[in-house]
Amino acid sequence: MTNVISRAPRVLHVYRTYFPDTQGGGEEMIRQVCRNTTLLGVENRVFTLTRDRQSPIIERPEADIFRGMCHGEFASCNISFSAFRIFRDLVRWADIIHYYFPWPYADFLHLVTPEARAKPSLASHLSDIVRQQRLMTLYRPLMKNFLASMHRLVATSPNYLDSSDLLASYRDKVSVIPIGLRESDKPLADRNDVARLRTRYGSSFLLFVGVLRYYKGLHVLLEAAKKIPVPIVIAGTGPMESELKALARQYKLDHVHFLGKVSDPEKAALLTACRALVFPSHLPSESFGVSLVEAAMHSKPMITCEIGTGTTYVNKHRQTGLVVSPGSSAQLAEAMAQLVSDEGYAEQLGSGARKRYEDLFTGERMGQLYVELYTELMQQRAPG
Repeated sequence: MTNVISRAPRVLHVYRTYFPDTQGGGEEMIRQVCRNTTLLGVENRVFTLTRDRQSPIIERPEADIFRGMCHGEFASCNISFSAFRIFRDLVRWADIIHYYFPWPYADFLHLVTPEARAKPSLASHLSDIVRQQRLMTLYRPLMKNFLASMHRLVATSPNYLDSSDLLASYRDKVSVIPIGLRESDKPLADRNDVARLRTRYGSSFLLFVGVLRYYKGLHVLLEAAKKIPVPIVIAGTGPMESELKALARQYKLDHVHFLGKVSDPEKAALLTACRALVFPSHLPSESFGVSLVEAAMHSKPMITCEIGTGTTYVNKHRQTGLVVSPGSSAQLAEAMAQLVSDEGYAEQLGSGARKRYEDLFTGERMGQLYVELYTELMQQRAPG
């Protein structure tokens, strides 16, 4: 007998932080999953934590955001002593619970909430835990129980599925769904803004966009900048910002410009105006790189490092950009110089990047793949 789903699923998305409090790749992925599955009939809600006591519920275009109070952070893990009831009520509303891993607090919530354990659940794997290895001894039993309880895990690229020791242990229940972006949701670059950027930085400046974290390899970018005088624009904020600015001053890098946080329209103008995106993440904590998809959408070539993750799934060497060894400022500088000096080659790679975006990384494709997965999970749990 064929199982039939009588209505579109209600999906609860669970992640440690979300817009408007923070802006990063995980948040953008959830926004795109919600946006693109909503258009296919899915009802979405997001559960997260916040320090804002004034707005426990926020209505956003992609979903309603339900926010428990964040009472602290330990080893990048947001925790709450009062969010259990909110989570339990949302679980009762949902047909499917979609976690975004890692967030140890969510593992705990799932395992101590009987209603959550009784629902179909999946976890999109955003990253292995690389840095807090000492704490892994304490966390590993909780993590293993949580992952074992998931009906499905999702890797964002086949590269990361092959390289992740953690995912290898659960390979029989892993699906691969790359992160995608819906172009029609993104603002068009203002021509005047693009012209002002090119007047200020020239027509061949290089761009980095992202959160300034330890694994982004930006210290390597600054080392490479000593070897090539082309303007480099760094857009974003994060925990490494002060250290990186101090390093740029120490190196006397007057051609490196820190813009801080930029809006979506400002980012669109930067991606339109630049010669290429430089994304020098050197550690596998960088599992994908949503900024790479944004660059490809704008027909821009990319420079990345081979770290065995999704960065080299988005950026194929000499097809969509250039790939160098992680941590090598010499190779990075050489790749930067090549794209700056050869505009025709940069445009050729940019065209390849755009085609790869259209083939693999649209929001519409990602949304369809998640709807198929949600439907499969619902059918597995449906009676008959």
